[in-house]
Formats: sequence, C-alpha cells, structure tokens
Amino acid sequence: MIKLFIAEDQRLVRRALAQLLSFESDFEVVGEAADGDEAIAGLRSTSVDIAMLDIEMPKMSGLDVAQWIKREKPECRIIIVTTFARPGYIQRAISSGANGYLLKDAEFTELASAIRKVAAGGKVISPELVFSAWEFQNPLSPKEIDILRLATKGYSTKEIALKLHLSDGTIRNYLSDILSKLHVSSRYEAARLAHEQGWL
Repeated sequence: MIKLFIAEDQRLVRRALAQLLSFESDFEVVGEAADGDEAIAGLRSTSVDIAMLDIEMPKMSGLDVAQWIKREKPECRIIIVTTFARPGYIQRAISSGANGYLLKDAEFTELASAIRKVAAGGKVISPELVFSAWEFQNPLSPKEIDILRLATKGYSTKEIALKLHLSDGTIRNYLSDILSKLHVSSRYEAARLAHEQGWL
C-alpha cells in the first residue's frame, strides 16, 4: 500500500484528488493539508511514502515543504502537482528534492502511474515540461536571487546591504550584474522576468 499525503490549498481540488486516489486499491491517503505549516505538522506525525505538494500555498510554499522533507524526512518521496509550468519552478523543485513534477491538468491515469513510478524509486516530469526546464536555465547566483528578492520587497540598496552584511557598492554591483544577465534595464523588469520564470 502506498501511503499518500496531499498538501493543496484549494479545498475542492484537494478533496477531489483524495477521493480519486482512494479508489485505487494500492493507494491510501493518510493525510491532507491546506497550507505549508499544516503539511509539515501532518508529515511530522504520520508515516508517509509520498507527499504530493502544490507550489503556491499560504504560510510556506510547496518548495519550502519539499526542502523540509528532504532534510527531516528523507525517506518520504515528493511529487509536485501544480498549475505552474515555469522553468524556474521545475528547476527549484528538483533541487529541493522533488522526485516528480506534474501539471494539474494531467490525466488521472498519468498521475496514478507517476505515483507508482516514484514509489518504486523512479523520477517523473510531465513530458511537455522537460525541454522548457532544460532551455531556460536560471542565470542568477543564489546571492543574486537573495538580493533581487529583497529589492522586490521594496528594500533600498542600503537596507539590502545591512541585511546581507555587505557594502552599498557591492550591492550596487550585484544589481548591475543582475540587470545585465537578464538583459533588462530596471529592478522592476528584473523582478517581473524572474517571477515569470519561477526563479523567485
């Protein structure tokens, strides 16, 4: 029996998914969560083979939960089930420890097959996403991502420098490199592009 945990903030989607999966003789849905905090609390106290995570959830994203699982519950395998086909999300999901990445509009038979394959130790990604994940590699370093994330929250160059214990000049250099790498002319454009690609 494959024990499944579903973390999905849309109640109707979560319940429908749980219902459909429960019809399969080799699946057992052992827990559900509506946000990232609930997911971690449930996973911490439940024996689970596969956690099925949405990406954009309240409190903690599915990618944050995936990182927690990889660190704290490495025996649990992870499938991201989302509406987002952004290359950056796919890359971040894989680096966060995800064993599968499927879109919500996939056929149920595809989902069931992916669960069985991941439970058996394999990896699965929706076929239509493979080339986009490979083609649109994130050109920004982790430090540049941190700086851009703070910039999008409205922090000034000086405030970012204080937060990251760097000089104003170093932050300005990083921001200049970010604009150059993304071929844009402003922080706003850089943030928009990075968000569209799923890098933030």
